[in-house]
Amino acid sequence: MKNVINPPDIAVALNYDGTNAPRVTAKGRGKTAGQIIDLAKEHNIPLHTDVVLVDVLSKISLGDEIPRELYLAIAEVIAFAYLLGGKEPAGQ
Repeated sequence: MKNVINPPDIAVALNYDGTNAPRVTAKGRGKTAGQIIDLAKEHNIPLHTDVVLVDVLSKISLGDEIPRELYLAIAEVIAFAYLLGGKEPAGQ
């Protein structure tokens, strides 16, 4: 299996409050993408790599909730982030 990495020039940040659908809270390319990634690392926010998903998420407007079609994919990412952080996903 090949290692899959995001293009180095794109990043998207999501916020999930546990109640509503996740929202796009930051996105950018180039230097802005690097700053988003650096801030996530500084604050121990888990990073997830998925070329297709980041491409789709980058097309969502800032502040908008993710569309229903992405719920399953994002739920898997959130569950992974919770496990990394030692938390249990809701409903467990």
